[in-house]
Amino acid sequence: MLEHAVKGSKTYFAWLTGVLLIIGAGCLVYLYQLDFGLGITGLSRDVSWGFYIANFTFLVGVAAGGVMVVTPYYLHDYKAFGRITILGEFLAIGSLIMCILFIFVDLGQPSRVMNVLLHPTPNSVLFWDMIVLNGYLFLNLIIGWNVLEAERNGTHYPMWVKPLIYISIPFAISIHTVTAFLYCGLPGRGFWMTAILAPRFLSSAFAAGPALLIILSLIIRRVTNFDPGREQIQSLAKIVAYAICVNVFFFLCEVFVVFYSNIPEHKAHLTYLFAGFHGKDALVPWMWTSMFLMVLGIILTVTPTTRKHEGVLAVACVVIFAGTWIDKGLGMISGGFVPSPLHHVTEYAPSVLEIIITLGVYGVGALVLTFLFKMVVGIKEEAQGSHRVKIEA
Repeated sequence: MLEHAVKGSKTYFAWLTGVLLIIGAGCLVYLYQLDFGLGITGLSRDVSWGFYIANFTFLVGVAAGGVMVVTPYYLHDYKAFGRITILGEFLAIGSLIMCILFIFVDLGQPSRVMNVLLHPTPNSVLFWDMIVLNGYLFLNLIIGWNVLEAERNGTHYPMWVKPLIYISIPFAISIHTVTAFLYCGLPGRGFWMTAILAPRFLSSAFAAGPALLIILSLIIRRVTNFDPGREQIQSLAKIVAYAICVNVFFFLCEVFVVFYSNIPEHKAHLTYLFAGFHGKDALVPWMWTSMFLMVLGIILTVTPTTRKHEGVLAVACVVIFAGTWIDKGLGMISGGFVPSPLHHVTEYAPSVLEIIITLGVYGVGALVLTFLFKMVVGIKEEAQGSHRVKIEA
């Protein structure tokens, strides 16, 4: 199957060249960070998690969003999703690889990652986060490869894969739930210390993940001979619509609880994000933009006329993806550190070098996804050609 990934047009290889250049730039800057330290980033003593962890948190949600095509197809026998289920599983693989890389670059000293394996601490949430992330990654690799191989051979996937598929569903939920517990288990951070944090994470995941899958499906339809299917895309769009509505509802519940009960330490964080605090307001325009984008996405996906127009749907998915990235990336991480428990405001902004390393990690994810999706499309096109020959015969 790997032969499909190394064959393509000039445009395909131009895309790969561009991605490799971005990865190369990120690697060079990371080597500088490895030598100099995290001082090249915008992090400080008050804000110890930044752009790397923000993207890690968001991409865990994208990976978890793949379960929204796996569950209907395997558990509820929704046959239509059979055309795109493998795309959702491979999207999770690419996202999880980026998640692991973001943790890797955030450590400063990558050798420290071995401490989690050499000195396992079951009472640490970070230990369980490592277990579920790597477990979900390997499950998707095994399931995706065997299902795709079976489709290539025109057979049913091996029966031993079925239990792994069922196990992968709670793993998908757990990767984002455990990640949320990393934050809400910190008693000194009032903004994160809420029982609704995990549901908020999952609702945004079930919006952002399928939204990205819709965008990728539309691109695949445009540049290849494989059509993921209009029914499949419309079903995903309904999932996105419901999930983004729930996500905004959960956020409004949080706002009501905080301001009605007048919780000072929690109220300070929301005030900083949406109105500024002690004269500092760097994230205010970002957060209002996020809210505008998510509300716009709700209007475009809930309204049947705009949702069924695939051009408008593509725009809706882009704005929902961008809105949830700002909300759960910039807002959720920076908002938890600013202001500090002593109500001091030390604002955070990623440095240029930090952004280049981040783009390098996204480049790795884009390269992995390109190879995986190229294999899927190649095999799907082969299957369509074989089916057409049989009909003509």
